[in-house]
Amino acid sequence: MTHDDTTADAVTGPGGTPPGPSPVRPESPGTDPARDGAGGGTPSPADAALPPELAPAALALFGERLDVAAAYAELLATDGVVRGLIGPREAPRIWDRHLLNCAAVAERIPAGATVLDVGSGAGLPGLVLAITRPDLTVTLIEPLARRTSFLIEVVERLSLTRTVRVFRGRADEAASGSSGRESISGDVVTARAVAPLDRLAAWSLPLAVRGGRLLALKGSSAAAEIEEHADVVARLGGGEPAVHLCGVGVIDPPATVVEIVRERMVGPARPAASKRSRGGRSRRR
Repeated sequence: MTHDDTTADAVTGPGGTPPGPSPVRPESPGTDPARDGAGGGTPSPADAALPPELAPAALALFGERLDVAAAYAELLATDGVVRGLIGPREAPRIWDRHLLNCAAVAERIPAGATVLDVGSGAGLPGLVLAITRPDLTVTLIEPLARRTSFLIEVVERLSLTRTVRVFRGRADEAASGSSGRESISGDVVTARAVAPLDRLAAWSLPLAVRGGRLLALKGSSAAAEIEEHADVVARLGGGEPAVHLCGVGVIDPPATVVEIVRERMVGPARPAASKRSRGGRSRRR
């Protein structure tokens, strides 16, 4: 039986994972050269090797969990590439561009926190945080079946079922408890490369408890997004967004994180609609 990626449902069982094989089978290597390794061949585990120059940073961030991080890196560089979750050109850059960047965010998360990772995709940053911080309880929120299938398998293979579960569905479904499911909330909501700050806040802040926070991994656009969308964030009950650099002195460049505390419990506000011309069509910019 196959699953439609547009259908949302919760993944249950120990750690949020069902017993037995995943209902979505991985595609065979080589069926799509654009999604396989360089030159269309099968991705190589060698692509996931930790570069010697990054070893000190990796050890500082992952500590005794470095072997688990290395196993995850290999899964990303092989199965993740074949199944279209990681681009082939990203495989050799997994450590500096993805794992270390995400692991640095852990310094903004309190001990023992409940973390909800919105639009988890291949598990970034949620799975990385679960690896580096076994004190955290992490829920990976992802609506697409092929991605949740990968996440379920990775959680099992890395023996993370005690602290990580996978929720198949959208962020608003997780917050509202639609389709007969209980709503979920957490101390910290994380997101990476999901959406502009106004939409991201609308989806993510309802998942945070009062006093909880959204940690959004952003790049150079962080300050501009805050200036543009501060009004929407305030209407959603969020405090003044703050930019933090994580991993200073450990990774270069540091990870840029926008932090928004949920100060008030209010209903969701939609981002402003695009301006329309007299003919009723959206104006293109």
